Order: sequence, then structure tokens, then C-alpha cells
Amino acid sequence: MTDGTSALGVIGGSGLYALLDEVTEVVVDTPYGTPSDSVLLGEAAGRRVAFLPRHGREHSVPPHRINYRANLWALHSLGVRQVLAPSAVGGLRAEYGPGTLVVPDQFVDRTSGRAGTYYDGLPLADGSVPGVVHVSSADPYCPDGRAAALDAAKGLDWEPVDGGTLVVIEGPRFSTRAESRWFSANGWSVVGMTGHPEAVLARELGLCYTSLALVTDLDAGVKTGDGVSQAEVFAEFGRNVDRLRTVLFETLTRLPDARDCLCSHALDGLTTGLPGVGA
Repeated sequence: MTDGTSALGVIGGSGLYALLDEVTEVVVDTPYGTPSDSVLLGEAAGRRVAFLPRHGREHSVPPHRINYRANLWALHSLGVRQVLAPSAVGGLRAEYGPGTLVVPDQFVDRTSGRAGTYYDGLPLADGSVPGVVHVSSADPYCPDGRAAALDAAKGLDWEPVDGGTLVVIEGPRFSTRAESRWFSANGWSVVGMTGHPEAVLARELGLCYTSLALVTDLDAGVKTGDGVSQAEVFAEFGRNVDRLRTVLFETLTRLPDARDCLCSHALDGLTTGLPGVGA
């Protein structure tokens, strides 16, 4: 990646840190602090890709301490305009057992205290202040990215769940049974800890963002027994990581070179006040 830029990005979790070939590490400074790790630039599935370990390569950053603003800003500053975001989630329906791949089309935010916008009225390091901007989140995921991910999974005989709602909790603890049953009763599909504010921040930068949610367990209110454990989640993710990596590769090959989706027009007519973002 001789010019230091890329059009495609992946924000990955455990087991995906070896995604790229011939990696070059880039340390990115952002107005919002330090990202979770260096950005890894390389090639995957014949495409130039920037990869950012969401929790750091040593899985040392818990979900509630991730600097989401710095992570998305770092990718944007390197030229990334389309982001794939695989993550481990719990299933909220009995039919969404371990190994299920869900490509959600909605999310519900149940986090608290996370910096969830670039447009908070606070000055940047250069003294400039972003404008007051209200970006639509009605459909938070990229339709083109979702289509590419669904087609990729189907082509590999991994029948994905098309659509559904990801409820995002603060973490790092797992849900109580009462919380889990409430989520399920609301008709939500899966539960995770990192989907917000990633999707919103991507939209505020005009990026395409696609979630690929791998179910590693049935959540506490759905299953019987002692409830989910970290060891169980990590083990199930490990069993499916090669298959998920292959889906990511195939999705990267299917993403369009030119964008004309709702994400690419999210900032049309808006003056953001952010350098290099919007009008």
C-alpha cells in the first residue's frame, strides 16, 4: 500500500488479527486520542485493506473503554470508506444458536457514557469546533455492504440470517437472565458489546458500515444452566474463525469500487466543520 491509503477497512475482534498479508503497521494520531492499536495495512482477497484490532492485538481493551471515535477517525484518515465489522454476539432466539451468522439491519443502544458523536460542540486540537450536525441513523447499516456479506456467506454454504436487531450492552459483563429475556421479548435478535457507537460514528463520517455478527452462545435468558462464560465465547469464536475469515475475504471482493448508497450521501448538504469530512 505505497500511498498509505485504502478504500476498504475491517474492524476485527479476537482471532482475526492475522487477516492481512504483507502487513505494514501505521501509527495514526487523531484529534480524539489514540486508537485501540496501530492500523495494519495490507492485502486480503486481492483488495487493499486497512485492519484495526478493535480490542488491541492482545485483547487488552474492554468494550466500554474502546476509543471508538479514534478508531473510526484513523480509518477515515487513511482513505477507508467501506468498513466491515465482524464481532461475537449472543443469540436471543433459540434458533440462533452457536455458529449462526447474522447480518443485522438495525441496532438498539443500551450502552451508557460512551462518546457517541463527533458533533459534540467541543473544540478540536487545532481550536476549530465542529458544526451542529444531525445525521440520519434510520437505517444504520450499508445496504450494499449487507448484500455483499449475505451473498458471500451463501456462496460458501453458510446460510446467514438476513436482517435482525443487534442490541448493544455496555459490558464487559454479560446480561442477567432478566435482561436477556427482556431483549428477547422485544423481538431483538442478538446481543453484543461493540456495535454502538461504531455504526453511528461511521455514518457521521460518511462511511459505509456493515456488521457481521457471529453467534457464539445462546444468551442467559434463552439457555438453561450456568449462563454464558468468556471461555465459551472465545472457544466458539475460535471454532468458526476460519469460516468467518473466508466470508470476510469474499465480502471484500464483492464490495463495489464506486459508492452510491445511502451512507455515501449521509453528509450531502451538511457542513460538518470536521477536516476532510462533508461539505
